[in-house]
Amino acid sequence: MAFKPNYNQQRAERNRSKEQKKQEKLQRREEGVAARRAGEPDGTETQDDTLVTETDTDTKTDTNNA
Repeated sequence: MAFKPNYNQQRAERNRSKEQKKQEKLQRREEGVAARRAGEPDGTETQDDTLVTETDTDTKTDTNNA
């Protein structure tokens, strides 16, 4: 056996990784709140992307009038 296990160090590493994950999650949530307050639906899509252009409506056909 090379080294005796250091359980306190292992526990400290686990606690550090948990705290880092919590901070990342909190940051993502805060960014989502800021995006919603700015008027963006989910923070990644802008309002320009959601607009339907006239060419999109021209390509659709009505099959009920056949």
